[in-house]
Amino acid sequence: MKILITGGAGFIGSSLCIALKEKYSSYTIIAFDNLKRRGSEINIAEFKKNGVEFIHGDIRNFEDLDSVGHFDVLIECSAEPSVMAGLNSNPTYVINNNLYGSINCFNLCLKNKAKIIFLSTSRVYPIDKIENANFEEKETRFIFSKKQLEKGISSKGISEELSLFGARSFYGTTKLSSELFIQEYSNFYNLEAAITRFGVIAGPRQMGKVDQGIVTLWLAKHYWKQPLQYIGYGGLGKQVRDILHIDDLIDLIDMQIHQIERFNGKIYNAGGGLMNSASLIEMTKICENLTQNKVKITSNYHNRPADLKVFITDNSKIETETDWKPKHSLEKIFSDIFHWINKNEAQLKPILK
Repeated sequence: MKILITGGAGFIGSSLCIALKEKYSSYTIIAFDNLKRRGSEINIAEFKKNGVEFIHGDIRNFEDLDSVGHFDVLIECSAEPSVMAGLNSNPTYVINNNLYGSINCFNLCLKNKAKIIFLSTSRVYPIDKIENANFEEKETRFIFSKKQLEKGISSKGISEELSLFGARSFYGTTKLSSELFIQEYSNFYNLEAAITRFGVIAGPRQMGKVDQGIVTLWLAKHYWKQPLQYIGYGGLGKQVRDILHIDDLIDLIDMQIHQIERFNGKIYNAGGGLMNSASLIEMTKICENLTQNKVKITSNYHNRPADLKVFITDNSKIETETDWKPKHSLEKIFSDIFHWINKNEAQLKPILK
């Protein structure tokens, strides 16, 4: 089997490339990336060591993609992943990359009679519907109340039943648009596809920054004793996200590669779930315990555009209909990142510090 992974030098892409090659040594694994994100270039040496092919190219250019030749499966994880993209800058790149680039990938799959595995996002769900949900404030976090008026929101989190009507960010809109195009391609061109809406993914290899990769950022700042901020929602640090270990994502993608008929024509949420959720306050405590360092944390009371008080993934549908569910705990996620930073300190310090 020949597998093409777009965005292959990024956090998720590189992790998939190396894990799949290690498990299926006879497969040809190709990482395709424009190396735009700082730190992605360090994965090229890892690819060479692990037998993963690398092609420097851009999904916005169909000729770059077409140079790959025949393949069997395309895993599309090349998105500009920042929710802030286009909100505080020109939206042209996020639209061209995440939408038009993805359409180039879909057309390439048709040409090669290949399957597509599309990594979508929890950010397809409208901001106002989530922000206007019923909340309770606890000592260290905000939580969804048990009583909700909106279908698709419960104390377990956000399910696929939540209405998609409303604004969601340029990032979320490009991903939702790509989902809609995939459904057209599947219905009219018989493109086999798996679509999964992932939330926060974390683990070793992630080059964390303020607007994307918060777990790595939080740990790195504690590791190198640098200040942090609780931004928005009163500067309390009580906003919450659920977190999925990269290895749990890899297990799901592996299943989709080999059993795509179970996912074709369906859309699933997949996240860490309520058990693997944490507020910024709770993340701080975990980081202090791991690093034995305390850092100065100030409060910024102004909410950022498109931010959410709470997002927790309700995995009920995918756990009921497939064999997949998260296996790795919150503590395991943070511990694995800490050991990765510690092991690669000299290489990572200029990027993460």
